[in-house]
Amino acid sequence: MKKLLTFAATLTLAATALTSAAAQGVADGTKEHPLRVLLIPADGGTESGTKADYAPVFNAISRTTGLQFDLKVGQSYGAVVEGMCHQLADIAFFGPVSYVQAHKRGCAQLLAVGVEKGESVYYAGMFAKADTPMASVKDVKGRRMAFGDVNSASSFTFQVAMLMDAGLDPIRDLSAIRMTGSHANSLAALAQGQVDVASLSFDSYEKAVEQGAIDPKKVKVVAKSIAIPYPPLALNSKLPEGLKTRLKTAFSTVHKAPGVTPDMIRGYGGKKIDAFDTKFSEDEFNVAAEKLALLTDELKGQILKKAAER
Repeated sequence: MKKLLTFAATLTLAATALTSAAAQGVADGTKEHPLRVLLIPADGGTESGTKADYAPVFNAISRTTGLQFDLKVGQSYGAVVEGMCHQLADIAFFGPVSYVQAHKRGCAQLLAVGVEKGESVYYAGMFAKADTPMASVKDVKGRRMAFGDVNSASSFTFQVAMLMDAGLDPIRDLSAIRMTGSHANSLAALAQGQVDVASLSFDSYEKAVEQGAIDPKKVKVVAKSIAIPYPPLALNSKLPEGLKTRLKTAFSTVHKAPGVTPDMIRGYGGKKIDAFDTKFSEDEFNVAAEKLALLTDELKGQILKKAAER
């Protein structure tokens, strides 16, 4: 707990300092003051890798609007929420749960979600080695389990909720918990035999397979979540209304703009998508809010405490 308080204090001090610096120049999309984009470290969490996922679409928006963007990657999901709420970002890429957290605090509103084959959903999963005798969530009892970021929908929140829905207590019924910080790290922990079950999204798993980071013949799916609303791009609530409208119009039409190729239209994990939906309903995120409500601060604290045991 002391470490968590120290981290929170450090984050607050950093945010205060950055806010002061940011006040010296208001971001307006010009070359001198580009719009600040903050991205959650959804997969491997590397600065270059995460930027590469979203740079194509922001470059495409620049082509169609003339607006300039400065892309940065947060150190954690929570850091991106704090960055948005401390006015350090004008646009952010969130997971569904971290978006709900920022929206509840009044500092974020939807910009757009990706659309693939007419849908704006993705899935969380529990993965194990192919030769492990596990076929359902109940079989996870007594196993070592890896989770990503504590504020991630598809590498933590939905998997914990799945355990609870199956009648399992994450503290009592898991032999060990490892918080890895990212989807990719959880999958690596599974491959290296450090855990028996890895929590990550199916998009992240497919990306790892495509990149040759994991052999799909050696991994199996233990469980798949219900549909989760696609990780959104969000606007800082304090942006001028005219700029919000301009950005929404640009994202809704970027897939058919002159000079923009299909390869530029990318979403979560750098995956090609068909378009962006700027009229996606806030109500769609209720499912994420409901699962988040199951994870009380007390439960999160217990999970982190168990993860710290060695």
